[in-house]
Amino acid sequence: MPAHTNTGMPGFRSRPPMRGSCARGGGVMRPSVMFSALLLACTALLPGHGHAASVTQAKQAAVPFNPLRGDRGYGWTGQTRSEVLGTHGMVATSQPLAADVGLDILKRGGNAFDAAIATAAAINVVEPESAGIGGDLFMIAWVAKEHRLVALDSAGRAPSGATPGRFSARGLKTVPYTGIDSAVVPGTVAGWDAIRARYGTMSFKDTLEPAARLAEDGFGVSERVEAEWEEYASLLAKDHDTAATYLPHGRPPGLYGVFRNPDLARAFRLLENGGADAFYKGPIADAIVKKSQALGGTITPADFGTVRPQWVRPLTTSYRGYDIYEMPPSTQGVAVLEALNIVEQCGPKLGINPRGEGPRSPLFWHLLIEAKKVAYADLRQYVGDPDFVAVPTAKLTGKAYARSQCHRIDPRHAAAITADRDPVGGTVYLTTADREGNVVSLIFSVYDEFGSGITVPGYGFLLNNRGAQFSLDEKSPNVIAPGKRPFYTIIPGFVLKGGRPFLSLGVMYGDQQAQGQLQVLENMLDLGANPQAASDAARFSHSQQNNHVVLESELYQAVGPALQAMGHDVSTGNGLGMGGYQAIMIDPHSGVYRGASDHRKDGAAVGY
Repeated sequence: MPAHTNTGMPGFRSRPPMRGSCARGGGVMRPSVMFSALLLACTALLPGHGHAASVTQAKQAAVPFNPLRGDRGYGWTGQTRSEVLGTHGMVATSQPLAADVGLDILKRGGNAFDAAIATAAAINVVEPESAGIGGDLFMIAWVAKEHRLVALDSAGRAPSGATPGRFSARGLKTVPYTGIDSAVVPGTVAGWDAIRARYGTMSFKDTLEPAARLAEDGFGVSERVEAEWEEYASLLAKDHDTAATYLPHGRPPGLYGVFRNPDLARAFRLLENGGADAFYKGPIADAIVKKSQALGGTITPADFGTVRPQWVRPLTTSYRGYDIYEMPPSTQGVAVLEALNIVEQCGPKLGINPRGEGPRSPLFWHLLIEAKKVAYADLRQYVGDPDFVAVPTAKLTGKAYARSQCHRIDPRHAAAITADRDPVGGTVYLTTADREGNVVSLIFSVYDEFGSGITVPGYGFLLNNRGAQFSLDEKSPNVIAPGKRPFYTIIPGFVLKGGRPFLSLGVMYGDQQAQGQLQVLENMLDLGANPQAASDAARFSHSQQNNHVVLESELYQAVGPALQAMGHDVSTGNGLGMGGYQAIMIDPHSGVYRGASDHRKDGAAVGY
């Protein structure tokens, strides 16, 4: 077998994919300072060297480090690391400290649902820019004892004063992107409580206390988180309570600095003692209402009663013998299924076989990009809160509909599209699995980085800005209304094979999520990549707003000019906009958990 061949799954093509690139804000890579950090750590142990070490470290961080990358000796040499294997349990998420918290819960006898809550709470501490109790969550999970998939929609709802007229009277054409009017009533805590009540084995005291201690003790700020903190410093400075919490000493915590949030620890301990009522009926709700009123917002005590987690039926389609599951509206999950159907149904008609073309063929990428365009156009046309609008999900996820869309794809030329807004997002995806066979796919978010920029005083968490996804156009299925769920970009994914759990996955970051899932699923189900290789392979990000395609650097070098000749507007980029993927695959032969985590983020897959 050739050295570059990946043996992770049957049928893997012998042509290797391009390796994905990793970057920080602005497209400039933060240099590695591993040796320097080790040297400084040793120096700092000497008397009188603590302050000098931090100054020297800051200077050394600017020293360029630009070597050639080493190769792996097995499988595809571009893979960043091996899959992580576990026989008893597994956690994968975008921050190692949070993954470790979840694994500890599993080792203490908790199940995958307990571990998911604990991991999510810890993520609130260590990635406050991405997710927290001021946001919302969705989950798809395999319940081993019931031998079935379940799905939980714990979306937030617009407050009672959120009407198109309120914003139009102020001369606004869109819902504000940040500030109190961008926030919906949070759904995260209600979701945690619903999961705990139905499937958990531990109390909030057990699952939230590790995060509370982490918030009190503090954590070291990594390159990626520091970059995002710096980028949004001006937003954080606008609100007094936010600045007091997230700009210690008047500025973001520096790289490798320690950040503590005792107010967030206080919020967790209220939940430990009072449950979800502490958030929706107690002191935290009171603080949110008081903050909203002070800023001219419309959140009232009655609005907290509109947040009702719903156990829903996930949407599904088949692909290459696998059953793919996604959340129903008001999420963009339908786009993953529609795009996969278009690839499957239209590929043969157009003379493009993804398996035959492989990941170095311009036609392979052309088909995926064009399928994405069609699916995303349907998102804007049809998808809204199903409590308010009828969404034709059965049609959109059907094979017949996919076949009817083939005429919209020219096999040799890029299609023009109607301009649309591209949702962004700061999001956390996590997946857990336990020794009983339960597997959880969970995603939660405050929407864009640091959400609304509004912090609840005394409790250290940010309110989301998910309301910015509403429209003021009365003809839109996503027009704002009191008690309505906005359009949600966050989507956990799940795959069954023969009625058994095969793969739990997610790709974070706004509108990249559905197109990112399309790509990693193609890597695994069509090209035979193992879950880690599927992450490491290069990706594209297509904008529905300007019909522009960004390709990671090696992918651009390989197929960029050819795609441009086909009429695509393409440019080279890096990993910044490609999302962050995590996954757990359940080996169909041994039952071993095979974890993967995206090198574009800080994450880790950990198991035992």
